[in-house]
Amino acid sequence: MKIELNGRKALVTGSTAGIGRAIAEGLARAGASVVVNGRTKERVDAALKELRALLPDADFTGVVADVSTAEGSAFLATEVKDVDILVNNAGTAHPKGFFEQNDADWLDLYQLNVMSGVRASRHYMPGMMARGWGRVVFISSESAIAVPKEMIDYGVTKTAQLAVSRGLAELGKGTGVTVNAVLPGPTRSEIMDNWMKASAKEQGITQDEAEQNFLDTTRPSTLINRFATTEEVANMVVYLCSQQSSGTTGSSLRVDGGVVRSII
Repeated sequence: MKIELNGRKALVTGSTAGIGRAIAEGLARAGASVVVNGRTKERVDAALKELRALLPDADFTGVVADVSTAEGSAFLATEVKDVDILVNNAGTAHPKGFFEQNDADWLDLYQLNVMSGVRASRHYMPGMMARGWGRVVFISSESAIAVPKEMIDYGVTKTAQLAVSRGLAELGKGTGVTVNAVLPGPTRSEIMDNWMKASAKEQGITQDEAEQNFLDTTRPSTLINRFATTEEVANMVVYLCSQQSSGTTGSSLRVDGGVVRSII
């Protein structure tokens, strides 16, 4: 199977590093024009420089916008009026105990992890439906299903993404627009990489040992017994953005290394 996205324009929110950066690269390799988004000019410029050096013939543009706010989302919509592919990747997690969190912690995370995708989908999906083709992908998490006690707020936002994704797929029935969610498990993304480096330093062990300890203690059901790579997650996303995936919509597809013990 050869995926070709020539002539398609894609927007990947939160794509200056980690999973989002890998998705931007994967879509560009398939021929799509890609808009890279991040909160700061320094990070967007650095990502664009790296991507253009790696793929000099690809079409990359960048927009600095904080999609955790309504104002930032509106600015992004002004700068990028239409796209064929929308990947709602912007998001984060804060490892903080449930009883130590306040309302602001919850609301701030919800704005970024959930509302950024709601706003972007609300803006771009009608145009896709009118044109008869489009792809919307939400980057959720296996934490949407196996909610971690150490990050309940994160799990709640990721579960919410599944509801939004499924609902939008229903709205897109028969239009040629598909909407799906991808659920990564432990992945060597920027956030997890930083956490593991800090954990390794604190314990006086290597990063590989810290990752194995994490899997053994918090994700013992993993079947691959390692962190996934960002490229492995991106491969699933690129497929969902292709013409070949036209029969897949309203679905939640896992790239979790078998962490979630479910046959569906």
